[in-house]
Amino acid sequence: MIILRVVLLLLLVICRNAGGQSAPIRAFTGLTLIDGTDRGSVVNATIVVRDGRIVAAGPATAVAIPPGAERIALDGKVVIPGLINAHGHVNDPRDLGTYAAYGVTTVFSLGGEPPSVFAARDAQGTPALDRARVFVAGPVITARTPAEARAQVASVAAQKPDIIKIRVDDNLGTVEKMSPEIYAAVIDEAHKRGLRVASHLFYLADAKSLLVAGTDFVAHSIRDADVDADVIAALKSRGVCVCPTLMREVSTFVYESTPAFFADRLFLSHANPEWVAMFKEPARQQSIRNSASAQRYKIALEQASRNVKRLADAGVPIAMGTDTGPTGRFQGYFELMELELMVKAGLTPGQALASATRDAARCMKLDRDLGTLEPGKWADFVVLDADPLADISNVKRIASVWIAGNKVAR
Repeated sequence: MIILRVVLLLLLVICRNAGGQSAPIRAFTGLTLIDGTDRGSVVNATIVVRDGRIVAAGPATAVAIPPGAERIALDGKVVIPGLINAHGHVNDPRDLGTYAAYGVTTVFSLGGEPPSVFAARDAQGTPALDRARVFVAGPVITARTPAEARAQVASVAAQKPDIIKIRVDDNLGTVEKMSPEIYAAVIDEAHKRGLRVASHLFYLADAKSLLVAGTDFVAHSIRDADVDADVIAALKSRGVCVCPTLMREVSTFVYESTPAFFADRLFLSHANPEWVAMFKEPARQQSIRNSASAQRYKIALEQASRNVKRLADAGVPIAMGTDTGPTGRFQGYFELMELELMVKAGLTPGQALASATRDAARCMKLDRDLGTLEPGKWADFVVLDADPLADISNVKRIASVWIAGNKVAR
């Protein structure tokens, strides 16, 4: 405790000496802290933030609040790390405000981002940030030959993405699937350039082949069969994470009638009103009821739910993701529903929350700065009115959202 107080005072002096002005310091007090580590919840905790990063987080009796700090009382509230979506899509920088309003403070956008989103990524390392962070994949590789695959990877790499994205899926037999020799070339070329590869897939056989080829991230559930011992062993041996995206399946059939969440005030507070109106149209709902693919994806959701439980039980790292961004996949709110679906599939609330915080950060190589509320990391957190470890649906009871220690407009 004495050492912690000395460190705080030294850091305060350093800040004052740099540029001759004292840096902004905030102290959040009276909260119950779920810091995202394996430590248990801390009642009556304090978080000290300076220049957007956490200086200290822990029991109030062990955290010294520097003189002059702005004090923000959070008595009776529960604080969790900001949620990380390991598979979303950001089509416009304005989407980052929508994600943040629902407590999703970081989004890994897996393909199709315009230059403005790349620019948002490049500008986010600031203590003034008050919208979600974003990481990008750039254009999805669509090559038809190995040579073209390498050329496309080189072109995307020149844009400085955070990951390379490929799709290995026939969309239920309606399109041609990328062949093994092509995705092997993509993965090889990406690795030569120091880039990881995220793979969109559907089938168990493709997952096995992609793992042999060296894919680094499984961006959807395996949805045609039970995961088996071979694929589990392959995932674990290389530490490859799986992103279930259960809400992606839901979005394909849920609008066959007006879903209950259309009446949720939290949902409506930031939902795209044009999408809401469109999916209420009777003709649209009838077309979904008549859609063979929608009915097939209902079955896929059941399979995906069984598989996420099997993978979690086997110790495969799970990263929460949703594939939100396309029409009907509501950014921010669907991530909260994803956590509920993961618990419904058999994960504990703690496992689901970890998949959206610490584990997602580790899977996406962001854990140096994000994922837990520990000294040195960005002060990205969500203030809740109730404990999500008692009931995962409490992630919807959002009191406020803070990014780099700044309150997000909601």
